[in-house]
Amino acid sequence: MKQLVTLCILLSVCSPGLAATSVLQLQKDWALANYALQRDEQVQAFEQLIDQASNAVAMKPGSAELLIWKAIIESTYAGKTSGLTSLRLIKSARAGLEEAMEIDPMALNGSAYTSLGALYYQVPSWPIAFGSSKKARRFLEKAIEINPNGIDSNYFYGDFLMGEKDYVSARLALKKAMEAPARPGRELADSGRRAEIGKLRRQLDEP
Repeated sequence: MKQLVTLCILLSVCSPGLAATSVLQLQKDWALANYALQRDEQVQAFEQLIDQASNAVAMKPGSAELLIWKAIIESTYAGKTSGLTSLRLIKSARAGLEEAMEIDPMALNGSAYTSLGALYYQVPSWPIAFGSSKKARRFLEKAIEINPNGIDSNYFYGDFLMGEKDYVSARLALKKAMEAPARPGRELADSGRRAEIGKLRRQLDEP
């Protein structure tokens, strides 16, 4: 019970109506769940976050920003689960990102392109899922075109390029990601992402 109370205080999601339409709240709670929690607490946090994001989208269905963050939460959690749960989440994330792009493709500096591109290279291809290197490249390059100096756009592009064995281009993208300007109010997300960037760069330097 004590852990549950602590988790609710951290994530601010115990009250269904609390900050239900706030993109900033979803961003902060995602960062906490992804980078500050582990094991059972992390699972519970993401399940609550998905409910929170779903409620926010239901209250404001025309918001591309909320749709994007719902998809980010779903796709992140999908990477921490497996089987039918993971498949359901990635399909929902893709649908949400496609809907967001129809509403406003430039929302959140083109984040739908970044997230959709990441999905396409991270998930299995048909017949298991919908993974596609070709589509991933197209979306990620569009994300870079829209947000050339973004930490996330360059991180995912660099990660994709590593998988494509284009190590020279990957190194350049990851360098830009590491040098990306700080995002006010997103210190935990920036810190966690930079740690991930550093890990990839070390992998590139391994003999």
